[in-house]
Amino acid sequence: MAEVLSQSEIDALLNALSDGSVDEEAIALSNSHKVRLYDFKRPNKFSKGQLNSLRNIHENFCRNLVTYLAGAMHTVIEAKVLSTEQVTYDEYTRSLPYPSILGIYSMDPLEGNALIELSPGLGFHMVDRLLGGYGKDAMKNRDLTEIERRIVQGMLRKMISVIGEAWSEIYTITPQYVDMETNVQFIQIVAPNEMVVVVTMEVKIEDSIGMINICLPYIVMKPILDKLNNILLFSSAGKAQNPEDQRTIRRKIERVRVPLKVFLGQTQITVRELLGLEKGDVIPLQQHIQEPLDIYVGKFKKFAGIPGLHSNRLAVQISGVLNEEGGDNDGE
Repeated sequence: MAEVLSQSEIDALLNALSDGSVDEEAIALSNSHKVRLYDFKRPNKFSKGQLNSLRNIHENFCRNLVTYLAGAMHTVIEAKVLSTEQVTYDEYTRSLPYPSILGIYSMDPLEGNALIELSPGLGFHMVDRLLGGYGKDAMKNRDLTEIERRIVQGMLRKMISVIGEAWSEIYTITPQYVDMETNVQFIQIVAPNEMVVVVTMEVKIEDSIGMINICLPYIVMKPILDKLNNILLFSSAGKAQNPEDQRTIRRKIERVRVPLKVFLGQTQITVRELLGLEKGDVIPLQQHIQEPLDIYVGKFKKFAGIPGLHSNRLAVQISGVLNEEGGDNDGE
């Protein structure tokens, strides 16, 4: 219900209008409805939350992609998501140069196909490095040779499998490589006026920068849009920890070798005394015989111990565990 003004409030408002302290146009503008522009030729079918979810999925894809490319090319790789936007399929295809490197893949059990596009410069750079070059003169735009085509197809197959890994926490899909094209005119995965989401990623290989675009049609993503609405699914705090993974990590950590050192003590002598040392000489240390020795794990002092012999070998017996400040933890 609209708020009803009292007579005194009405009189005060009329007086304000008469003396000019309140502008009639300002009142009219404050009551006017806000108009939001809407283009019926480009209906927005993805919500902001769904776009954010897709961005998070492809940030995971970037991390996995960096691992694959760094291992394949033996160099430093960086990758990040630049944008996620929804456009018509016709607008997306019109923005592509000729020739392009376009991989078509399915997303079983979802119906339909999606696209992964490599900028030509990035594709030629990868090919050059995989063939033993440095990728310095790879920034060119031409058709692929047969050998280059086979290499690029292999890279696309691996990238498409990495896409499946990035989706695994949200929805299990099995992406499969379908085909590769260099002319976008020969690819029609949806009608020109259908909406698609284009995820743009930047890949940096040393000093070379290229782009990877992934095109996801709305009709393909429609069955799982409800799964993209809950952004909390991507929170690392909400991920369930796998007990088997924890045991595996624990076993690997337990097998790591670290140096263990026992600090017997210290003293100061002159260079003359050092040069005059002979077999049987005794060097007094600034360490009392009844005081425990400091035991270091790596560079951290972790234990206190007592020196002795075990099976005719020098040994040390742990007498206490030290806390982070170097103090005793009362025999823990």
